[in-house]
Parts: sequence; structure tokens; C-alpha cells
Amino acid sequence: MAELQQELITAAETGELDELSSPNEEAHEPPEDDALTRARALLSTHPVADGYCGLPATLRTLPWYDLELGDTSVDTDIPRLRDGGVGALLWTLRQPGSAPPEHPVTAVLEQLDLARHVVAAYPEGLRLARSASEACDARAYGRVAVFMGPAPASAAGNSLATLRALFALGLRVLTLSGASWAGEAGLTRFGEEVVREMNRLGVLADLTGASARTARRVLAITKAPVILTHSGAHALNDHPDNVTDDLLAEVGAAKGVCLVPCSAERTGPDIGDVADHLEHVRKVAGPGAVGLAGTYDTGGVHPDGLADVSRYPYLIAELIQRGWTERELGLLTWGNVQRVLQGTEFAARAASLRRPPSTARIEPLDA
Repeated sequence: MAELQQELITAAETGELDELSSPNEEAHEPPEDDALTRARALLSTHPVADGYCGLPATLRTLPWYDLELGDTSVDTDIPRLRDGGVGALLWTLRQPGSAPPEHPVTAVLEQLDLARHVVAAYPEGLRLARSASEACDARAYGRVAVFMGPAPASAAGNSLATLRALFALGLRVLTLSGASWAGEAGLTRFGEEVVREMNRLGVLADLTGASARTARRVLAITKAPVILTHSGAHALNDHPDNVTDDLLAEVGAAKGVCLVPCSAERTGPDIGDVADHLEHVRKVAGPGAVGLAGTYDTGGVHPDGLADVSRYPYLIAELIQRGWTERELGLLTWGNVQRVLQGTEFAARAASLRRPPSTARIEPLDA
């Protein structure tokens, strides 16, 4: 199995791929049949690792659904995942804005429980993944790998023991914003201890929405790559979740990855606007630091041409028409996220040999 996994990911990681060349087209024009055919062929080898899917919270609000046959009440179901060439999903554990307020820890536990039941209910389409190798296993068996996270920083409940419990339940990504220890002023002493414990466990640090001071302090102390799960380029759209060029460059230099969202609010109203953000991040941070985030089933409006997860081939076709190479597209869709997952796991193995589980508490550190 290890040899099979290596065979599946080697091409995207090493960059030893043939280039695709095609003429540039206007961003608003539909892709030519040849570009779309090549996009589908590429996604059969390098599927999309979608970095932000809100399906668990959406399913909590529905009295009934069927993800296997297809469900018009959601943006993400198994037939459309297959049509879209999606190989992995990060399921965000957020609380729907329309729901009654819950304790953050309770909300995340409820969604973790629901997500596990949903994956178990569709074994022919979905498979829970806790590592990069398990994502490759899912691909080898024709399943979509499901990772748990990101969850909001408040889900940790100001407790490293709670963070460890969430990790044991499958959480793999934590967003470092919206907590007393990760705010506009940056990380507190307890916040720094949270990042070190995340490194030891193997939990990815998500910097989407984090203040510039928090983001830079995380980059200074983390031993693992970081991720931005749904951030576009601030230079093209000044949404508060989008990232400035100087921070994009720092994320790229630190071998992190910025996942550009298919969001009309964050990127723009057209498929070409999303492509513009992808090209900007590639230019500033490098082709090894850009990925995709659908932001589907989050209640947001999506650009024209990207209504649901089945539309990824059209975005890839747009990039082919703009001259992206197969190597760059392989990194964009699968390779960069896979590398970050592997880097986080490697850092965790190294950190676990150096330090035991932290017993630090927020009260004495941030008093």
C-alpha cells in the first residue's frame, strides 16, 4: 500500500509532469471543449483537495438528506463530488449563523459526532482521513477523503486537554482567531503554548481571519507548515479574511499554503475573478503555496460558473487557457495540501520526541 500511495502522489510533489499549453482566453468566456477535456483528465490523476466545506453544519439544519443519490438542498453530494473531480474535503466545524448560540466546544463536538455518522452512512463515497497517507488510501479505493476541521479557536475552550481530546476525535485543523489568546494584539503566552501543542499533536494552524500580529507570531514559532483555509488576495479584494501580499510572501517562504475560496464575497462574482486570485497568489507566494477552497454549504454566494463542487473542471479549464502547466495544476489541486499535511505529521513526530503533553493553563500564563 505504501508503494501505491507513493505512486499516486509522487508526480504532484516532485513536479516531474509534462506541461499543458493552450492559448489565453477572456476570463468570462466558457472554456473550449479541448481545455475542459484536459481539465477532467487532469483531475482524474490530481483531484481537488477542497479546503473548506461547510456540509456538517448545513446537514444539522436538514430534516432529511441523501448524499448518495444527490441532494438539491446542499452544494456538496457524492455525485457532484465525482463530477467535480474532488478527492479530499476539509469539513469546517462551524456553527450556522441562523442556529441558536451554543457553547463552542459543544458545537464542535456535535458536528464531529454528526460528521462521523455521515461518513459511516456513505462508505462507498466517503472515507474518514486523519493523515496524508489515509487520504491516499481513500483515493486508491475511489472514495473522497474527509478531514475534520477547521474548527474555531474557541472550540479548544482555553484548555490544552480539550485540544488533545478534539485531536483524538479526529480534529486536524484549528483556526487561530476569535480567542482571547489569539487576537488583534497577537498571541499571548498561552496562545504560543497552544501552537506548540498543535505542533506536537499534528494539528494544522489555520491563519484565515487571524490578525497580522497573530499570523506573524505563529510563523515565527511554528515548526509545521501553516494553512489559510479560505483566503483570497487582499490586493484584489479587501475582504478582511483576504491576505496582504507581504503576508502571502511570508506564508510561501514558510512552505505554507493559501487556499483561494470560490466565494463571490471574497474573490468576485465571476469564475475569472477566482482565477485572478489564484494567479496573484501563485505570483506572490509561489506555485507551491496555492490551493482551492470551495466554501460550499457555508451560506455564501458563489461566483457565476462555480455554483457547486461539480464545477471545478471549469475552473481548471480556465487556468489551462491562461497557460498554467500541468505541474502547477497538480500542485494547486492536490500536491500542495498533501505536502502540508505530510509536513505537519513529520513535525509532530519530531516534537513528540522532544516534549511531553503540555500541562500549561491559561490563568497563570495570561494573568
